[in-house]
Amino acid sequence: MTLRFSEDGEQLLAALVASEGVSQQEATIRAIHEVVRLHGHAQAVSASSGRAKSRYAELMERLGK
Repeated sequence: MTLRFSEDGEQLLAALVASEGVSQQEATIRAIHEVVRLHGHAQAVSASSGRAKSRYAELMERLGK
């Protein structure tokens, strides 16, 4: 697979490679894993928040009065 980056993307990748001391491939793989992890975490937080809103809706209504 070949990835093409904008000039800005190339600079960001170069900075990441330099700071992490890894290859461009490794830096790219790590970045992908991090985005997937963060996305999964955001979904879990959203789902948990939705359950809490449903569970405590009556209590929150009473506290708001």
